[in-house]
Amino acid sequence: MVFRLPGIRKAISVGNQASSKAVDAQKGYLAVYVGEKMKRFVIPVSYVNKPSFQDLLSKAEEEFGYDHPMGGLTIPCSEDVFQHITSCFNGQ
Repeated sequence: MVFRLPGIRKAISVGNQASSKAVDAQKGYLAVYVGEKMKRFVIPVSYVNKPSFQDLLSKAEEEFGYDHPMGGLTIPCSEDVFQHITSCFNGQ
């Protein structure tokens, strides 16, 4: 049996960046922050097994470590690049 996971979802905005911390990711999902404006995305945890996403995680570890004050991972790339990489996962 094959299950399709939904693609990336933008987090629900609750006013400002600090209050969006209260919007937790559902079970099976992970919050990440991307781009200059640190836009929050909620992605399936299955993405961490993808080689191209692991490359992003390695860059994130080098640049930021794995701690973010908002409770998610900071990915060091533009929103466009992040969305392009993750959109490729939906077709697999």
